[in-house]
Amino acid sequence: MSDRPYSKRCWFTFPTRTQVEQPIIWQMSQTFPGVVFDIRQASVQNEIGIMAVLLSGTEADVNAAISFCRSKGLQVDPIEKSVIEG
Repeated sequence: MSDRPYSKRCWFTFPTRTQVEQPIIWQMSQTFPGVVFDIRQASVQNEIGIMAVLLSGTEADVNAAISFCRSKGLQVDPIEKSVIEG
């Protein structure tokens, strides 16, 4: 892993009310200030939420931020480029 600019598009799924009601994205931003997040699309209800998020930073920091979100109970899946471009 290098310090070159790196970006990853992900679906963040907040599977339960517990995750929906927590400020997980804010916590991630405080824990990994070198990771820029851009919420491209979101649908959040009382019981579930899903967000399309673009994360940018070093590859190590982006991967650590994803691991952090998973540790908080989020499901994080890559968005295939064809979905964004198509």
